[in-house]
Amino acid sequence: MADHDPTIPTTETQLKRQRGDGRTFLRGSVYWCSFYVDGKEHRESCGTDDPKKAEKYLRNRLKAVHVHQADRSKPFITIRDRKRPIADLMDALKTNFELREKDSPQNLSNIKRVRHDFGHIRATDLTADAIADYIRDQLAGGYAKATINRLMQVLLQGYALAELPAPKVVRLDESDNVRRGFFSEQEIRRVIANLPVELADFTLFGWHTGMRKGEIASLRWEDMDGDVIVLAGKNAKNGEDRQIPCVGELGELIARRRAARSVKVGDTVMLCDLVFHRNGAPLREFRKSWARACKKAGVRRLFHDLRRSAVRDMTRAGVSQNVAMSISGHKTIAMFKRYDIVDVSDQRQALQRTQEYRKVAKDNVIALAAK
Repeated sequence: MADHDPTIPTTETQLKRQRGDGRTFLRGSVYWCSFYVDGKEHRESCGTDDPKKAEKYLRNRLKAVHVHQADRSKPFITIRDRKRPIADLMDALKTNFELREKDSPQNLSNIKRVRHDFGHIRATDLTADAIADYIRDQLAGGYAKATINRLMQVLLQGYALAELPAPKVVRLDESDNVRRGFFSEQEIRRVIANLPVELADFTLFGWHTGMRKGEIASLRWEDMDGDVIVLAGKNAKNGEDRQIPCVGELGELIARRRAARSVKVGDTVMLCDLVFHRNGAPLREFRKSWARACKKAGVRRLFHDLRRSAVRDMTRAGVSQNVAMSISGHKTIAMFKRYDIVDVSDQRQALQRTQEYRKVAKDNVIALAAK
């Protein structure tokens, strides 16, 4: 029977009944219901002035509560959750990234794209079929599998943050997504010569270490232990701490950055905490400067090609796989090997060395036979 008093029950019996079975009550001419989920009261409009229909609505909501209580992986969907558009999820995710200092240009760009493409849809209305259609359209439009996977990852992160059940997303196979861009010594030197000083050092550091752009940008002087950089796991993509000794040209680079640490703010000179900065501000986005420098240098390369180049050159120099991975930050051998691509010049040298070896071996056999 409906309770016509909308106030919360005060007696122990009333409270026990409400928490277990919920209750309905009139608010004006419309029935509302009250029930508890995880110890928290929820009140919803039943959308009717019929007490029987209101009780039926309450029973259906209680069934949803029981499903959630039996399996915590199945969240209880509130009326507010049902109305939340994906744009709301992306806004919340953007705020979360900013608080966790994960608001890289790439992450923000992906959030913006997902918000544009899905923002108008209610989160609980998006289906696996709709996502599959979207993925097919993106592939047909020439988008790379890796790009689509990153967008889907951001979408799912929004659902996870909102604690909403997400539609099924099939991850695309990226095993064929192997880029083959490399810098030669001459090419990277030409690019560096056309970059502003702070970006030139930033790029040179990436060339020598193979570190990711975001990792380099996060480096602070507090990360220096003598001549060794200790990159904290929270700033590394693989989540693991790693050490990088600054020897040779890297040592000279760090000395330049230390000399450029002073920044004038008004009439005050301050020391910047960041190793790489632009007038005290973080180096976040420099695509235009990079594109201009590459054009002047006569090369078409990505900044990420520095990472591939470092891995290849360390391997060619005879650096062991484990040591090279500890510097570049590759967590798996499979991913490391994707970067250690063999090109025609490697094959040419291998064949030449093999032929020279066979010639020496043949000459030795002939010499022994002559004896």
